[in-house]
Amino acid sequence: MKRRHLPSLNALRVFETAARASSFSAAAEELDITHGAVSRQIAVLETWLGQPLFLRQGQRNVATDHARAFAAEVSTAFDRLSDAVTRFGKAPATRVVRVAAQTTVAMRWLIPRLPDFHASYPDIEIAVSTANTGEHEKLRRFDVLILRAPPDKPEWRYFQQTVLFEERLTVVAAPDLLQAIPLKTAADLANHVFVTSATRSGEWERWLQAAGMADIRPARFQRFDHYHVCLQAVIDGLGIGVGGVPTLSREIEAGRLLAPFEFTTAGSTYSALVPNDVDKTSHLHCFLQWLERQAISPAPRAHAT
Repeated sequence: MKRRHLPSLNALRVFETAARASSFSAAAEELDITHGAVSRQIAVLETWLGQPLFLRQGQRNVATDHARAFAAEVSTAFDRLSDAVTRFGKAPATRVVRVAAQTTVAMRWLIPRLPDFHASYPDIEIAVSTANTGEHEKLRRFDVLILRAPPDKPEWRYFQQTVLFEERLTVVAAPDLLQAIPLKTAADLANHVFVTSATRSGEWERWLQAAGMADIRPARFQRFDHYHVCLQAVIDGLGIGVGGVPTLSREIEAGRLLAPFEFTTAGSTYSALVPNDVDKTSHLHCFLQWLERQAISPAPRAHAT
């Protein structure tokens, strides 16, 4: 059995708080202990480690670069310990569903809808982790995986799969940009910068082909590595992009993006996947039912220019 070589957990807790709060006094207030108690616990940890963690600067104790890096590691370890206690405790006050999702669908579709979930289920916590397209294999600890992928991939046989929605793709742009450079007809596309991403290469060409506009050439292309960066550039008015509903339905509904053309093409399919071996808790079931209700909700009408 491996024997762990660890200092006092209480000293670590006090140290992490002091490094994060950038003040012994603030740490003492947060932990409801005295300034002297903070100093003593820091001294215990410094002795154990064999090096100083804070340096005196005027009236303040300032964490060294080494201490700040160590504090970040300690904070992550405490977060994981807290998560484990919550999930494996006999009667946790908060029930947790761990959701892993590709960055775009998390930012643009899932997170804007979470207030609705919490209004119905205030005692269920949704812990969200993200990964870029093609990197979902890095997400190891989750109850539900939401991603853009063909529903018939062989590896999905190890998951319980629910198809959520299929995107409908169209041109999207920021209102201010379309005021400055109108987009009334297909010919007007040539006056605009086309924003695109490496993770969705060829999407502009496929949309133009399907719309019968294959001969259109943009003023120039603006390329990014990931689609969520591409979308932010479109929202900020750098150029126009190809975006999908319902993934971007909140942006269109709020007027942050406009969809000037009625024509749409079929886009990617998004699914929710639950590992076969995950604990099928009642709170996981509630979240999955809510996901399905969100997926079938009608998308807002596109705002025309």
